[in-house]
Amino acid sequence: MIGGGAGTMAHWRRLDREGTDRCTLGRTDNGWMLTGQAVWREDGEVALTYAVRCDPHWRTLSADVTGTRGGHEIGLRILRAPEGWLMNDALQPEAGNCIDLDLSFTPATNLLALRRLALDGPGPQPVSAAWLPPDLERLQRLDQTYARIAADRIDYASPGFSARLSVHDSGFVTHYPGLWEGWVDDA
Repeated sequence: MIGGGAGTMAHWRRLDREGTDRCTLGRTDNGWMLTGQAVWREDGEVALTYAVRCDPHWRTLSADVTGTRGGHEIGLRILRAPEGWLMNDALQPEAGNCIDLDLSFTPATNLLALRRLALDGPGPQPVSAAWLPPDLERLQRLDQTYARIAADRIDYASPGFSARLSVHDSGFVTHYPGLWEGWVDDA
C-alpha cells in the first residue's frame, strides 16, 4: 500500500511553461485534505489556490479553487452532492456520478485515485473523474485508467493521452512527462 501521510508536501515545476505548484496532504477528523497553490504564465500570470476534501476512503467530497487568471478573479466551490456534482451551486450533468475530482492545472489530484485504487491487481484500473478543464468553466466526465508497472511507476491513460508517471511512496506524482517534475518532503 502507499505510504506517506499527513504533513506530506509535494513540489512541482512545470515543464511545458514557466510555473510551479506546491501541495500539502493533511489528515482531518473526517478524512483527507489537499491544499496547494499553482502559479504559471499563460497570457499573464495565473495564481490559483485549491483545497480538495476527501472522505477516509479517498472519495472526493468538495473543493474550493480561488485566485486570479488574466486579471480576473476566480472563485469556484465544487461539491459532490446526492444529485451529482455542483459548481457554484449549478449542477454539472457532464460530470455524472464520478468519485474523483481532477483539477487540470495540478498533478496533485492524481493522488486521489492512486490512494484509493488497488493497483497491484492485473491490468489497468478504470476511474471516471469529474474533470475541471483548463478553461475552469464547467466539470465534465474524464475516463481514465491507472496501471502499476513498478513500485514507483504508473501507466496513466485518458482519451487521447497516455503517460508513464513516476510516483512517490505517498501517491504524489513526481514526474509527469512533458508537464511536471517534482519531489516530495515527508513530515
